[in-house]
Amino acid sequence: MRTSRFLFVLAAAGLLAACTKPAGDDTKAAAGAGAEAKKATVVATVNGNKLSSELFDTFVQAVTAGNTQEPPTDEQKAQMLDQLINMTLAAQAASKEGLEKDPKVAARLELLRTQILAEAASEKYVKAHPISDSELQAEYDAQVAGMPKEYKARHILVEKKETADSIIRELQAGGDFSKLATAESKDPGSAKNGGDLGWFSAQTMVKPFADAVAALEKGKYTETPVQSEFGFHVILLDDVRSAEAPAFDQVKPQVEMFVQRKKLQEYLDSLRKTANIQK
Repeated sequence: MRTSRFLFVLAAAGLLAACTKPAGDDTKAAAGAGAEAKKATVVATVNGNKLSSELFDTFVQAVTAGNTQEPPTDEQKAQMLDQLINMTLAAQAASKEGLEKDPKVAARLELLRTQILAEAASEKYVKAHPISDSELQAEYDAQVAGMPKEYKARHILVEKKETADSIIRELQAGGDFSKLATAESKDPGSAKNGGDLGWFSAQTMVKPFADAVAALEKGKYTETPVQSEFGFHVILLDDVRSAEAPAFDQVKPQVEMFVQRKKLQEYLDSLRKTANIQK
């Protein structure tokens, strides 16, 4: 089975991405740089406003975020410093013009401040609550246990219920399912193969079909026609199996990210419980 199916829950785990960025990406590198306790220096002064090396380093990290190539060269850093100076000049001009009092600008500034503080809070919480190997294994086991079953089935699709009833009577009289599917089924994809649909999960089928398959015993067929938007089905269940999960080591980074975001959500939930929120 493909890894992507196992991670169908994990793929939906970006519930905090809009407001927080968990430690483990480019913010971890920034934290590491801070650990060196490098004394901030002044890299430029713009109309008396001092631009610190810490501010410039943060700007460089933002510009180069996601860049897997070599660190920026001295020439590139010089260009980025000029960009930061230009930004500072524009910001100073905006302040002189009173744009900080513009409602839209003020809202954007407040939103940016909120996002940065939320990111800082999430990084601090994650650092204080490291994820253990046992937690990762427990989440992996839970995901594996919750994986949907896979079915191997055949079906005969017809337009009218009366035709489906007639086919079921032929089967009850000892008729061959594959031959009847080839002769009667209106499904061009499976009829030529005796109605064989191969292996599939219930989520890939329309609900009436999926429900009927899940209710069948191996080797049994539906004794009443199953109606869907495509017509009437007679379904034979050939086999059932548990979906094959990828190895733990193969998906460990995704599992770790998912557990981390679950912890962050629990943290936010705890904050909401003690907060005075009015809507």
